[in-house]
Amino acid sequence: MNKLGLLGRNISYSFSRAYFKEKFKKEQIKDTSYENFDIENINLFPSIIKNTKGLKGMNVTIPYKEDVMPFLDEIDKEAKAIGAVNTIKITKKGKLIGYNTDCYGFKKSLEPFLKPNHTRALILGTGGASKAVAYALKELGISYAFVSRTIKGGVTFSYDTLTQSDIENHHIIINCTPLGTFPNIEVCPEIPYQAFTKSHILFDLIYNPEETKFLKRGKQNGATIINGLNMLKLQAEKAWSIWSIK
Repeated sequence: MNKLGLLGRNISYSFSRAYFKEKFKKEQIKDTSYENFDIENINLFPSIIKNTKGLKGMNVTIPYKEDVMPFLDEIDKEAKAIGAVNTIKITKKGKLIGYNTDCYGFKKSLEPFLKPNHTRALILGTGGASKAVAYALKELGISYAFVSRTIKGGVTFSYDTLTQSDIENHHIIINCTPLGTFPNIEVCPEIPYQAFTKSHILFDLIYNPEETKFLKRGKQNGATIINGLNMLKLQAEKAWSIWSIK
């Protein structure tokens, strides 16, 4: 029996497990299972590899997309450039190879909505997912700036310093923070929402709820809104092709 799984912390809500369970059922894949590896500390990762018979690959989610990298034998060129891994392939010889499929998923999800005015973006948050988003924007020729709680290490704006004018000058805003995720659906990043217009795209990597408070507030001002569901589906299929389990 081939085994796949998701590495993360507090991941009972996991999209991946439900997605692959449905995929295996629909495509009549009976020799592969998918489970959650919910660990409190990344140092427990080697014991999962050692003790899980038939493990062929894993997805990686919050908070381990960067922390898992030192444990891998090889890191794909793109994942290395991004600085985060969300997919691991385990070879027949037991070698662990890291990839990033978030970049692909985000890029393919955003592309259909782009118009000539979408040349500058703000990325809210600085975690592993935001690194993949930045890499994808660079590939699309879109300039970007990071927004975080404090201005340091490549961060251009803090939530305290971000102005209405900054929003007006950046027509793509991407939420890479967990703010607004179920069950805490009444929270959202503190930014000047009144500055949004129909020229803006708001992209939230969150998929539960389908419409976060961040997206709702943009929608009220006529902005185009996109949630993270299609990105997740695309990155999951890309991961499946990397594992090459037929």
